[in-house]
Amino acid sequence: NAVSILRVYFLFAGAACNLTMLYLVGLGLADAKDITVKGFEIVKRAHRVYLEAYTSILTVGKEALEEFYGREVILADRETVESLSNEVLSDAKENDIVLLVVGDPFGATTHTDFVLRAREAGIEVGVVHNASIMN
Repeated sequence: NAVSILRVYFLFAGAACNLTMLYLVGLGLADAKDITVKGFEIVKRAHRVYLEAYTSILTVGKEALEEFYGREVILADRETVESLSNEVLSDAKENDIVLLVVGDPFGATTHTDFVLRAREAGIEVGVVHNASIMN
């Protein structure tokens, strides 16, 4: 639809826009600096950033991500992603929310389920892929 096309345009143009979205951003395989430039820009401007921390383990801690990104990162354990997802999705209706995922965002079915629930709730979803052991 037209809104999705505009979101893609603003995302690639790097312009700030008032359209909100849930982003799944892949972190790559090793440390804080493996994030893509596009992913880094999204993290910097998002309202809230979560680190999904149970389907895979990053080689650095949350603190290293916070230092590199210059902002707070909220640890999202299994309960947060699976049980409190409605709260996270509700926030994404009004704000840009990021879920950081080790490797590629679609390396676990949990993330696919999260995207499906977001779309069912009428929330736009953006995905920034990255390297994983599968690709």
